[in-house]
Amino acid sequence: MNDHELESWHEEKQSSYLYRIVSDAESGTPRQILFLELAKAAEKQADLWVMEMKKSGVTPPAHYFPDWRTRVVGRLVKWFGPRRMRPVLAAMKVRGMSLYTKAPVGHAIPTQLSEVGRRHHNVGASGTLRAAVFGVNDGLVSNASLILGVAGAVGSGSMILLSGIAGLLAGAFSMAAGEYVSMRSQREMFEYQIGMERAELEQYPQEEAAELALIFAAKGMEKAEARKLADKLISDPDHALDTLAREELGLNPDELGSPWGAAVSSFMAFAAGAIVPLLPFLFTNGQQALTISIALTCVALFVVGAVLSLFTGRNAWLGGLRMLAIGCAAGAGTYIIGKALGVTLT
Repeated sequence: MNDHELESWHEEKQSSYLYRIVSDAESGTPRQILFLELAKAAEKQADLWVMEMKKSGVTPPAHYFPDWRTRVVGRLVKWFGPRRMRPVLAAMKVRGMSLYTKAPVGHAIPTQLSEVGRRHHNVGASGTLRAAVFGVNDGLVSNASLILGVAGAVGSGSMILLSGIAGLLAGAFSMAAGEYVSMRSQREMFEYQIGMERAELEQYPQEEAAELALIFAAKGMEKAEARKLADKLISDPDHALDTLAREELGLNPDELGSPWGAAVSSFMAFAAGAIVPLLPFLFTNGQQALTISIALTCVALFVVGAVLSLFTGRNAWLGGLRMLAIGCAAGAGTYIIGKALGVTLT
């Protein structure tokens, strides 16, 4: 328990330190006061942990000295501003980062429990689709380039087929492993943050309500109404934790992400793209297979580029042609290198 108290004290002092830096960076804006108030609230939380340590017979630290990571993050906030450092600050338990998430036009301040955090629902759908399209594109370009490089070097249909299958499997497993590790680490970090929020909510509900009221007020709600809504939320522990995670940490507890799901989807997306240039070599060989492979790859590159234009807002034809040009340049480059290597090796 002593380690938990000391860790919690350190967390609050760290938050206060960073809140003040963010407040200074927001000088002259309404957010300056918000983060200054959050710094004071964190100091009060830290004082409560000092009392807990004394009750346990533990001598609390006389002073707080920020570690190197906190100092580096503080320096980066001064250089680049809180908005650009939002993910890092959120990871270090600096609350109120949802203020830097651009709300949809016409979004109103919540006035009922059911409305709080509603805008966070389903925000990950477009991101998932975009990631899938990029996965397909990675598989398509990398395996097409590999196949063309091998074709330029050896020209053997069986060798091209073997290389294409190896490239598909190696790339897909590599993508899956990387995505699993990344998602696992992210989920563990989010679960830790929510766990800390749960512990603080159970021990200091009024202080949590005060912090939540500050965030609502910073979004334009009257202070009295903000405090009333915050108190109403805190009265329901489950709903309160959900709201605190969304509004203070900028997290959606329902969408922390599945490491295995991310790994499988990355594997499938990469494989779906990588199979396209490989397909002709499964049914035929020689120059005919290579010609069909190039044609299929060009069509797929254009389609992927056109689909990506949905996320960039660019013209679909321009997006498709740009992706086609990039893919053709990569394929031509590897073919030329493969041809040169083939001549040298033979």
